[in-house]
Amino acid sequence: MYPLNAWYAAAWDTEVGRTLLPRTICGLPVVLYRTAEGAPVALADACWHRLVPLSLGRLDGDDVVCGYHGLVFGPTGRCQRMPAQETLNPSAAVASYPVVERHRFLWIWPGDPAKADPSLVPDLHWNDDPEWAGDGELIELDCDYRLVLDNLMDLTHEQFLHSDSLANDELSHAEPDVEHDEDSVTLTRWMHGIEAPPFLDMQLKRKAPRFEGLVDRWQIIRFTAPSTVVIDVGVAPTGTGAPDGDRSAGVNGHVLNTITPTAPGKCLYFWAFTRNYHLGDQGLTNLLRQSVSRVFGQDTTMLHAQQRAIVAHPDHEFYNLNIDVGGMWVRRIIDALVAAEQGRARTHPASLAEAAAHTRRTA
Repeated sequence: MYPLNAWYAAAWDTEVGRTLLPRTICGLPVVLYRTAEGAPVALADACWHRLVPLSLGRLDGDDVVCGYHGLVFGPTGRCQRMPAQETLNPSAAVASYPVVERHRFLWIWPGDPAKADPSLVPDLHWNDDPEWAGDGELIELDCDYRLVLDNLMDLTHEQFLHSDSLANDELSHAEPDVEHDEDSVTLTRWMHGIEAPPFLDMQLKRKAPRFEGLVDRWQIIRFTAPSTVVIDVGVAPTGTGAPDGDRSAGVNGHVLNTITPTAPGKCLYFWAFTRNYHLGDQGLTNLLRQSVSRVFGQDTTMLHAQQRAIVAHPDHEFYNLNIDVGGMWVRRIIDALVAAEQGRARTHPASLAEAAAHTRRTA
């Protein structure tokens, strides 16, 4: 249940170098490395000869040498040498996947390479924009990637799961505005004149140590198909103009999330937290990364438990609440993309009720 004609994050840029890194992308074993000049390469991680993972071999210049029988494959996937013979079988090759390095990630296109348009790489520019500072991590999750998307599209769970860091009672009562098209969903929620939750209050006091009072809080969640979510978050002192576009008195962050399915019930979760204030404060960068990592650790525990429960109750039918509206549209978009790739009609619900019914059937 994932589209193949799309860009998926395969690794942080710093993970890939002059060693062989195995990853699985949408069920496809891939081996990653860089050429001597630093260009990223992504090959199928299975030798043409006996399907042994090439990641168990070694690099020889820019070529990969199979660790079992010594076949040599170049960056394009073509076999360059075979042991004990000079004539190369013309079919001797492994797949070479389109790969783009952007926004501190390496992105792979597992589908039709002719459709791999680099302009379609999800926009996560905050991750390397000089006007923003931040850092993140990779989490390997034992759950369906769509459960992570559900989690990110419904932040009312912060009131309960993250009660020590991000909770406001107003989360469940602030009605969000929802917009969507065939490839994206945007959910906007404002909470006016409330107390800042601990994680955001800590940041606001770093910027304005003498601040006391109520704040306006915002969450603007944007999903881009197939599996990227950017969350614009922050608080500003009430009455300073944040709802009208002037956030200068407050603190603003972007939570960057892109999820890569690896196998049924498993995925890679790449995330970063970036901010646009105190850019040179590395201590603050470390503190925020550690704080968000702890929050996502709570999510990990819950998502793993949810996945185990789903496996244990395969016939259970899910029902949606009003808070599930963002996730309902996300799943509908993903299903439509998969249907289009499989030659079925790409359709979208005529109403939210139809989307809800469809989500119950496919949860």
